Amino acid sequence: MLIAIPDVLSAEQVNALRARIDAADWIDGNATSGHQSALAKRNEQLPEDGEAARAGGAMVLDALAASPLFVAAALPLKVFPPLFNRYAAGATFDTHVDSAIRIRRGSDFRVRADLSATVFLSDPADYDGGELVIEDQFGAQTVRLPAGHMVLYPASSVHRVTPVTRGRRVASFFWIQSMVRDDGARRMLFELDRGVQDAAAAMGADTPAVIRLTGVYHNLLRRWAEV
Repeated sequence: MLIAIPDVLSAEQVNALRARIDAADWIDGNATSGHQSALAKRNEQLPEDGEAARAGGAMVLDALAASPLFVAAALPLKVFPPLFNRYAAGATFDTHVDSAIRIRRGSDFRVRADLSATVFLSDPADYDGGELVIEDQFGAQTVRLPAGHMVLYPASSVHRVTPVTRGRRVASFFWIQSMVRDDGARRMLFELDRGVQDAAAAMGADTPAVIRLTGVYHNLLRRWAEV
């Protein structure tokens, strides 16, 4: 399931986050790459153990916790501490697939990467190129969102970032281990949850039909979730 989640960060939060990370020292993006990614990746990244990345990552995690749409879509069990990258002057990330297991440098924290996420931190008018292109069941999907918006997609997807030809594209990226490993099951739960919410708004949360549908949702989650 590929889903855009708007306004994860407000304009004020984006500005505060950018002020913190823009002033930091950036390094070659291959500092965290696996073998395949290292062959394709040409960008810059904040050191993941640096103060700016840690503080910025905490801001992103707080915003995710406050986003009901993110929680409903991802059903997160563990979130890899958010990282930050930037693309300028022809920087790109060619076609690749994210590693299945992500390990936090210098620790034993690890996640199974069920979902990949990008939070855009640059206004689209500030750069040309830099589209995130994700291959899914409907073909290539091109994603270029306003600052503060996020895209969530299966980490198993083949994807790339096209070259930036003007300006600078800044983003936060990370991976999520979901309570529900299977993307198809997670998609059905998300659609059912949206339907339950719509029915509750139209009919009332205490109507028998809504109560039964809510029970179905939680019983399916009980069947499929790993906690």
